[in-house]
Amino acid sequence: MIESVIQFFQEFIQDPRWITFLLAMTPIGELRIALPWGITIGEMQWYEAYVWAVAGNFIISIPIVLLLGPTSKFLMRWKYGDRFFTWLFARTRKKGKMIETWEFLGLVVFVGIPLPVTGAWTGAAAAFLFGLSYGKSFAAIFTGLLLSASIVTIITTTGIKLFG
Repeated sequence: MIESVIQFFQEFIQDPRWITFLLAMTPIGELRIALPWGITIGEMQWYEAYVWAVAGNFIISIPIVLLLGPTSKFLMRWKYGDRFFTWLFARTRKKGKMIETWEFLGLVVFVGIPLPVTGAWTGAAAAFLFGLSYGKSFAAIFTGLLLSASIVTIITTTGIKLFG
């Protein structure tokens, strides 16, 4: 699926900075895909790809944090909306024990670990679910993104192979 998204962006956008930015906004790839793409395929300097990926991934977290509550409340009035948000919130609570316990620091670590099911999207949902203030949520998500982007950049630029 992510290959289709990358191909779509490459067909319609020529600037690798904007492709990196938009890839970082996607819920599955986030900056784990955007940074390596920007550095390798987009042929950007690591620091330029870093800035564009972090910016894209952080910007998408803002409407999630601000609008998840009102949106879920509205959509949960219907069967399928209720089913989806019940599943999403149960999954996030299960994955977010660290956030529940350590709040700000837990959210930083959760967002900062560049693995599937962690990152700005799930972190923003967890911040809402565990009742963190907007200020704490945004500061923790941004700090976590800097950590995650640093890890991904080091892995990408040094050629460290995690699998295989």
